[in-house]
Amino acid sequence: MSSAEGVIYKARRENFPVASRLLPRGYRRHLMAIYGFARFIDDVGDEAPPADRPRLLDIVEDDLGRLYAGRMPRVPAVGALESAVIAHEIPLEPFRRLVRAGRRDQAVTRYESFEDLLAYCELSANPVGHIVLHVFGVADARRCALSDQVCSALQVVEHCQDVGEDYARGRVYLPGADLRRFGCTDDDFPRTTTPDRLRRVVALQTTRATGLLDAGTSLVTTLRGPARVAVAGYIAGGRATINALRAADHDVLGQAVRPRRSRLLTTWLRVLATGR
Repeated sequence: MSSAEGVIYKARRENFPVASRLLPRGYRRHLMAIYGFARFIDDVGDEAPPADRPRLLDIVEDDLGRLYAGRMPRVPAVGALESAVIAHEIPLEPFRRLVRAGRRDQAVTRYESFEDLLAYCELSANPVGHIVLHVFGVADARRCALSDQVCSALQVVEHCQDVGEDYARGRVYLPGADLRRFGCTDDDFPRTTTPDRLRRVVALQTTRATGLLDAGTSLVTTLRGPARVAVAGYIAGGRATINALRAADHDVLGQAVRPRRSRLLTTWLRVLATGR
């Protein structure tokens, strides 16, 4: 499982700036603690021995209860949340939903429809957006709904990038109905070059993610100060990654598709300035 150095390394490899140096130090510290918790849940599901994963997730969930009851958590990734939870009065439920996503990954390895995938994003991605809005003190029903669009888009884009890696771990997030529609089989996933039929499936999910991101981008116009900077960075990362997928002709097996830093920065500035 990730050390503190490992969490920082993984944060630097994300499509978006997790805790930009443009933000005040306190915000950066809290955002990194939240990211570290989410990464820990992922690591339990990906790196722990399969037989141990349910037990470890039980420990994490129990530790969340300890944290909110004012007792000392045993898991460092949970304990690191204490300052943010207290300072910003972050509710428990979004963290619990992330644990439920970890449990879902142990039981469900494929999704039949895009709607099924979005239901998974409700657990695995959208709670993070709610937590971030609480960190900045701007969480309300309208913003959380817009944030859900953004976070689901970012999750779908990441699934598009990681098709080969996910398959190697025994998971396929691309909707089964779309794979069958374009004639894809499991033999397509271990290749070093993405077959055209699989590229079309990835392109379809990329288009859907673009629609979600478009629907959620107006969240930026409701924010000011550090919150606006952070959220604009997340949206810019999603848009830059979508551009990278298209530039690579959706060949996600033959190369690591990542957003260009220059594209991310120019997009960030545009979203920050215009909210578009």
